[in-house]
Amino acid sequence: MPSRATTPRPDRGAWRKTEIIEAAAQCFMERGYHATGVDDVARRLGCTKGRIYHHYASKTDLFFAVHREGMARLFAAQEAILPLPENALEALCAMLTAHANAMLEHHTYESVVAQGVQVHRFEATTPDQRDTMAALIAERDRFEALFKARLARGMAQGSIRESDVSITGKVLLGALQWSIIWYRPRPDDDAAHRADLAARMVAPLIEGLRPPG
Repeated sequence: MPSRATTPRPDRGAWRKTEIIEAAAQCFMERGYHATGVDDVARRLGCTKGRIYHHYASKTDLFFAVHREGMARLFAAQEAILPLPENALEALCAMLTAHANAMLEHHTYESVVAQGVQVHRFEATTPDQRDTMAALIAERDRFEALFKARLARGMAQGSIRESDVSITGKVLLGALQWSIIWYRPRPDDDAAHRADLAARMVAPLIEGLRPPG
């Protein structure tokens, strides 16, 4: 009697690094850095800890990988809207909207990016890990500089009200980053829903940047 054809089962040990990072991002978001262990990530994947340690030497290194991916997605969102309008206020509106959309779409990863500052300040790390964290913080600074440069340009143009560029940039990004606390993705959320929400998040920020009169 001929045997029936069967669908090959995937090798549960052959987890790619991208899958490990995705699972780790979920664990870090749900439990926080300190409460998450490599055991939790392995359990979510259905693999052994050894599979994870094959790619990442420690929980901290895995956290850094998630952080790095989260920043890459934020930069990619800004690159996707180039070229920007000449008017700096319109350009800043587009940048903030793209950032808000990225915060919503990649909510899991951006929650981990926000935790990165706390890890940088309070976690005991090795010299190599401190170097890595310093590089990640430098990436955050470079991202913030994109917005500060546009603010300064707008003030020079007269399209944005005068203010402290550094403080204003931090307040704008901080306001959008707060969405990791109050926004909870739902199964029926789609791109149109996120775009509408992002526009509503950015609108009051832009109004506050308009010059008097």
